[in-house]
Amino acid sequence: MEKYIPDIYQKSIYTINYDVLYNRGIRCLLIDLDNTIVPLTMKKPNKKIKELFDDLKTKGFKIIIFSNSTKQRVKPFKDELDVDCCALAMKPFKKKYNKILNEYKYSVASVACIGDQLLTDIKGGNNVGITTILVNPIGTKERFTTRINRHFEKKILKKLRDNDLFTKGKYYE
Repeated sequence: MEKYIPDIYQKSIYTINYDVLYNRGIRCLLIDLDNTIVPLTMKKPNKKIKELFDDLKTKGFKIIIFSNSTKQRVKPFKDELDVDCCALAMKPFKKKYNKILNEYKYSVASVACIGDQLLTDIKGGNNVGITTILVNPIGTKERFTTRINRHFEKKILKKLRDNDLFTKGKYYE
């Protein structure tokens, strides 16, 4: 069950203390797109997102949109936010995480993955040993595969809660 426990749990990408991450040695943020940065229905970033990403880049973070979505879905965000991306990341499998680590020459200790799903974002990041940060999903519309994952996620969350390992709604750094 430990593979589903995030290192950090926050309400949203806006409530994460990025200064704490930076002081811990995190230099690269792999951030999920759908229901983490924007709702599934949003086609391009708004001003608030642009301001956050500009601030994170100024702080010294490398930002990579790390999404299971297609290049076509991710490209408008990549372009408008002026960040790198990894589309069709196939989370939770290790291959694309390791590709990022190798390509950008980052150690596992210097990378964090931020996302809204235990079965993809958190399990994937934990599989490679990077810092994992769970945020609540910001939209209600989800792809069919995500709805299936949410069904299993509910069962996992219940087990984690029953064993005092993780409780949804109890935020921590």
